[in-house]
Amino acid sequence: MNSLAVKRGARVWLVLSLLLLTACSDSAMPDVEALVYEQAKPLSDFTLQDQNAQPVTKQTLQGQWNLVFLGYTSCPDICPLTLAKLNGVYKALKDEYPLQIWFLAVDPKRDTVAKRKAYIDYFNPDFLAVSGEHKDLFPLVRELGLIYAISNSDEQEYAVDHSASIAMVDPQGAVRAIFKPEFKQGSVPLINAKLLITEFKQIADHYQ
Repeated sequence: MNSLAVKRGARVWLVLSLLLLTACSDSAMPDVEALVYEQAKPLSDFTLQDQNAQPVTKQTLQGQWNLVFLGYTSCPDICPLTLAKLNGVYKALKDEYPLQIWFLAVDPKRDTVAKRKAYIDYFNPDFLAVSGEHKDLFPLVRELGLIYAISNSDEQEYAVDHSASIAMVDPQGAVRAIFKPEFKQGSVPLINAKLLITEFKQIADHYQ
């Protein structure tokens, strides 16, 4: 084999290598608007209570995909609108993916077991409406990559500041992604349900 043939052969292998690298990159994480963690963030153990007064732990997250949303039952807009959207998301995904929707109620003073049950049953009785003392809630919320704050007020009616984002927790109980709300002038921040469904599928399929 002469030197020209060797050079041509080298070029062929270079082209093939580039094609293989391109093929490998096609299996990389799809380009999505959600914040996707390159390394999933495992959650610490926790113990809370659902709307049926049953204990809920990290093990409850395991075995299915989970979408976790913060809120409170006295919320006038973001919470009911988001839960309505999540009901549509759940119906669109549940036949293809094992999925649990979590409403993490961060106003335990007012959000009693009975109140959480009546509230979540209005949207979907299959959802979990979970709460607990702030000492148990706050560490979990922080690990989820979300946040909430309650002002020190003696008034009966008060607002709770909380994230409008939704955390995606994988079947191993680790945070895999955060879906952010859309901010539109004159409107409350809400998720784009259609986009969430599309990106959920992309992320879940990638990490199956």
